[in-house]
Amino acid sequence: MPLPGVSAKGQDYTIVMNTRQLVKHFVVVFWDQRGTGKSYSKQISQDSMDIEQFIADAGELTDYLRRRFQQNKIFLAGHSWGTTIGLSLAARSPEKYYAYTGFSQMVSWTENDRLSLAWLKNEAKRRGNKKAIKELESIGQPPFRRNFKQWTVLRSWQRTFNTLIYSDALIKHPGFIRIIKDMIRSETYTLVDIFNSFYRGFKLAYSQRFIEQVEHYDFGATVESVSVPVTFIHGVHDYQVHGSLVEQYYKKLRAPTKKLIWASKSGHAFHPDDAKLNEQYLIQQLSYLKELS
Repeated sequence: MPLPGVSAKGQDYTIVMNTRQLVKHFVVVFWDQRGTGKSYSKQISQDSMDIEQFIADAGELTDYLRRRFQQNKIFLAGHSWGTTIGLSLAARSPEKYYAYTGFSQMVSWTENDRLSLAWLKNEAKRRGNKKAIKELESIGQPPFRRNFKQWTVLRSWQRTFNTLIYSDALIKHPGFIRIIKDMIRSETYTLVDIFNSFYRGFKLAYSQRFIEQVEHYDFGATVESVSVPVTFIHGVHDYQVHGSLVEQYYKKLRAPTKKLIWASKSGHAFHPDDAKLNEQYLIQQLSYLKELS
């Protein structure tokens, strides 16, 4: 899903990073994936909602931006699901990118779901939450192929157990209320666009076909090297996308330069303090890389 209203102009917080300073250094382009936000249309066939089609669409956007701004290369970043598209592009077409940054990088969907389920069951037992234990036991083991309900149960308890948005006695996260306000006040997105982002587009993308496709995306087995500088930035408290899997993949990945940065206050959605650091990292590191190129 895109971030209506948040991504249109520089903001202090956009779930992953700040963009208020970033837009002073770069032309920042956010993509509304096929079937969501302003890219939604009733004429879009669900048959076209295919992962390889999403990757091809992003590649087409890359070429458009290179032509539009007369650049041989651009910078590429993705968050969560977007990292499946992003790392695929960086591996397949490295000549088009200065560098790739993966926030909450997905490595293997099936293994990640297996680790997530195990963590949630342990957490449910630690908390004595019998309802969570019962529901988590009911969905079986990954890969989740039966229906979307298996993922729904998993994601629901991830939210409940604070791995999507992490807060504790010392670390306070403002939550999504602040972001929702920015969406509603957007100058470029209508309420219909927002509805298309969070309901129609979501429903269009998450089909049985999608569920069956994602289990075959395992970068640990298919992408052993990338010919551009790579950075992974990951929340210490993120158990929706498991940091242990990212760290394991990072150690074996070959790249011209690579870096793994741990965001100390963050779950899957980055804490505003870490989001500010993420912005500064991109400004400093990517400016340096462009100078070298």
